[in-house]
Amino acid sequence: MGAATTSIRRRRAVPWLVLGLWIAVLALTSPFASRLADVQHDRAVDYLPANADSTQVAKIQDRLPGGEATEMVVVYHRDSGLTAADKATAAEQIERIAGAHQLTAQPRGVPSKDGTTLMYPVASTEPGTDEKARDALVNDVRDIAESQGGLTVDVGGAGALQTDAAEVYNSLGGPLLYTTAAVVALLLILIYRSPFLWLVPLTVAGLADYLSMGVAYGLNHWFGTSVTGASSGIMTILVFGAGTDYALLLVSRYREELRRVERPYDAMVAALKGCGPAVLASSGTVAAGLLCLLAADLNSSRGMGPLGTVGVLCALVAMLTLLPAVLVLLGRRVFWPLVPRYGSTPKVRRSLFAAMGNSAGRRPLTVLAGGAVLLGALALGAFTLPGALKQEDSFTTKPDAVAAMETLAKAYPERGSQPIVVLAPTGRADAVLGEVRDTRGVAGAERGRSGEGWTEIAVTASAQPQSSGETATIEALRDRLDDSLVGGASAQQLDLKDTNARDRMIVVPIVLVSVLLILIVLLRSVVAPLILVAAVVAVWGAALGIGGLVFGPVFGLEGTDPGLGLLSFVFLVALGVDYGIFLMHRMREESLKGTEPVAAALTALRTTGGVIASAGLVLAATFAVLTNMPLVGLAEMGFVVAVGVLLDTFLVRTYLVTSASVALRRKVWWPGALSKEPVAGEGELPEPVTEPARLR
Repeated sequence: MGAATTSIRRRRAVPWLVLGLWIAVLALTSPFASRLADVQHDRAVDYLPANADSTQVAKIQDRLPGGEATEMVVVYHRDSGLTAADKATAAEQIERIAGAHQLTAQPRGVPSKDGTTLMYPVASTEPGTDEKARDALVNDVRDIAESQGGLTVDVGGAGALQTDAAEVYNSLGGPLLYTTAAVVALLLILIYRSPFLWLVPLTVAGLADYLSMGVAYGLNHWFGTSVTGASSGIMTILVFGAGTDYALLLVSRYREELRRVERPYDAMVAALKGCGPAVLASSGTVAAGLLCLLAADLNSSRGMGPLGTVGVLCALVAMLTLLPAVLVLLGRRVFWPLVPRYGSTPKVRRSLFAAMGNSAGRRPLTVLAGGAVLLGALALGAFTLPGALKQEDSFTTKPDAVAAMETLAKAYPERGSQPIVVLAPTGRADAVLGEVRDTRGVAGAERGRSGEGWTEIAVTASAQPQSSGETATIEALRDRLDDSLVGGASAQQLDLKDTNARDRMIVVPIVLVSVLLILIVLLRSVVAPLILVAAVVAVWGAALGIGGLVFGPVFGLEGTDPGLGLLSFVFLVALGVDYGIFLMHRMREESLKGTEPVAAALTALRTTGGVIASAGLVLAATFAVLTNMPLVGLAEMGFVVAVGVLLDTFLVRTYLVTSASVALRRKVWWPGALSKEPVAGEGELPEPVTEPARLR
């Protein structure tokens, strides 16, 4: 009697203890979570490759007298031609700007040959590296340089473009969180068909996101981990996407156990024992895949790895501790109106996944070959992806800085409007200046600040920013000036592109090897992991191919973000293998019971198909939220990952992996013990099966 009473008290105390611990943890991390935005930086140097010339130039410029310069171009334009009054207005506004701010030099107007445009390059070291001060400077210049009477005035240049980008990044947090939460809530309502149950995993995911913000701040404070608008946004997506996936798997198993076990506490313990290993294995694989980004040379990619891992692990901890505690405290009534009664039998219905599995089981090689051909054909679309994304094309809506750049491109076709920065050793500054002026593609060069043993030279190219001509000029300068550094906004974009290509060559093999080794250990097989890895790589290629077919013709996008290939690969491989583990874990579980290999494969699909489909829909929907963001890079990545998850969920995982498992039978577990166990009746297909309506 005493033991029974103690057991009952323990069942009641444990959930409350877990809840209390979470309240304490959230209270401790709250001050740090609220400060994450303070350490988020979206300056060029926060995205640049660590060892590139342009990165070194940006860092050295910070140490020159006055610090980093904020460069702008004030553009005055009238379609019919500038009047004398327009020029007077421009001169007066520029004088006001010079009087209000500390400029590196008095701005001089450069008229266009057609007389429609007048540009004034403006640079100031007043803000230094303070992003808020930079934004205040740019906005004040814009307030002074106002359009009037048909005279159009825009402020562009690298500083203005960074301000516009920062405004977009700062606006992502709220809309991204609310939209993601709304999408997940809608899908959970449709999946659970309960007015209450959906609130529990959604609330837990929100708390996990808050915890991840506090942990991310700690990583930045203690280890200097880069935090950008893109990486913090991806972290939120992963918390809600991965967290909801784990919740779906746990709740499905918990509902099943409630029909067999009387007390909710005992049912939850059984559910955690049943699905906990698969959830731990899948989240560990995702985390390992994301951490491979630490091998990237690009600052933004390298910082996204730890933040993405933080998001996944915080989601995991929340869904395996807080969610079970809350569900146990709420009891069976949380499932109302479809409450799983103790001893009841779930309603049996014809299962879509059972039907799909049976069709794949009857002709596995045909299904496998057809799916491979389809994915290969879709992957060919990757060759039609638009070229590298230019700065002015990186926004879905045109900010002022982009409007200024477009005006300059039309009015000054014979020269660039964005300076290339050369840092020369001060002792050779005059000689380097002469070499720069003699370089093909250089329209002009002027000596600037000196300090720290370096002298700044501002170079004007004869070609437009980020054109092939300007790229050739930058490369020519780098080839010619062995002891100098070449940077600036256009050089930064060039280095971003080159470094992304290098990172793909390094990170992709590391991800593949890491994930493959983890799967071999988890599944105790070589063949099954190879199937899963090959499947997710095929999904990545097909998703990129679909992107190539729609980015330009359908969405009207002018370029492809240089980091799309690498980041979409990491996310799709890590998250795709996640679902593969759910399926293969159940298949192995059935095989260990002595189930015939073909029947084990089809039973695994039948029992996990509904949960994996629901999880795939939720994850795809969370990444699809990014397609509505005002940055082309995020929109492209959201589209590719969402499409890839759907392909993986409804084609690859359902048909191709199952067909391969059916065709290989015991060999799928080679060289493990399961591959050597003869099973009577192998080769006979089971009768068509039905599936309990677990997710109702």
